[in-house]
Amino acid sequence: MAYSRSVDFSQPLPSFTGDRAIQFREALREAMSEEMRRDDRVFLMGEEVAYYQGAYKISQGMLDEFGPQRVIDTPISENGFAGMAVGASMYGLRPIIEFMSWSFSLVAADQILNNVPKMLYMSGGQWGCPCVFRGNDGAGGQLGSTHSWCVEGLYSNVPGMKIAIPSNPYDAKGLLKTAIVDDDPVFFLESERMLSDKGHVPAEEYYIPFGKAHLRREGNDCTLVSFGRPVNFCLEAAQELEKEGINVDVLDMRTIKPLDTESIIRSLKKTGRVVVVDQCWPFASVASEVITQVCERAFDYLDHQPLRVNSDDVPSPYAKNLEAEFLPHKGKIIKAVKASLHKL
Repeated sequence: MAYSRSVDFSQPLPSFTGDRAIQFREALREAMSEEMRRDDRVFLMGEEVAYYQGAYKISQGMLDEFGPQRVIDTPISENGFAGMAVGASMYGLRPIIEFMSWSFSLVAADQILNNVPKMLYMSGGQWGCPCVFRGNDGAGGQLGSTHSWCVEGLYSNVPGMKIAIPSNPYDAKGLLKTAIVDDDPVFFLESERMLSDKGHVPAEEYYIPFGKAHLRREGNDCTLVSFGRPVNFCLEAAQELEKEGINVDVLDMRTIKPLDTESIIRSLKKTGRVVVVDQCWPFASVASEVITQVCERAFDYLDHQPLRVNSDDVPSPYAKNLEAEFLPHKGKIIKAVKASLHKL
């Protein structure tokens, strides 16, 4: 069943900067609430999203506005409520499923990887699964290795769904609204470490199209490609590099499926160098795919081999200092950019 109104992505987006600053979690709440007001088929379901207002207060106040039939607490059974989302979306509803952590989505792998992305194909186009699965992804701050999965490297291998990974409150709202109206299933990956981050979010309605990267900073020496929380590490590194006369493009991909390879190549043609920053483990990561596409489509423009900065190839540590070193960070990024410029 198609959504009742189309979105005109040809309209220019409102300014990325302005006076109205809200938290990342508030931007998510606004996106869900606006779409739930517009279409009564949209509902939110997950652990503690109703009476406890979500483990991270993202759904605070939504039960009061929409009631228990549209903001639904579930048992601690991800495979159960993910399976309910499959049936509900096939029936014509628009579920938003909150995973307290994407680590917990692993127990619902059959539902979200074997059913959701394949339903439209296997039914010959008769039934799709227009649902959004969202929640915290990656190391959340001393949560231990089994609660710190960064799943995009694993899940992006599966065709049939889209994956959005916002790096700031502005993108969080615009991308989530787009996810909710999309007729395909969307995996929406957030970060617990960013939920309190404040940033400009326009009061007017806007939708950010999938597959269109945002050039967050411009330079001529190297292209930094990233998505999600590591984009902020790239911006920190870019500020430090500028003090040494090194200026870099910082490309925020916003979505990895679809991936805006054209923007990467456009930047590479200018800089001749590319460093991909990705909080997945390095083997078979999103960074690996980006570099493969660069080599396949733009090899002749490279003045240095593509480099990547990933999380270390070990389980996520619990100790605070080890976790910080395990993740991509400013120091690792600066070192990679300098290596591409032969300035180490």
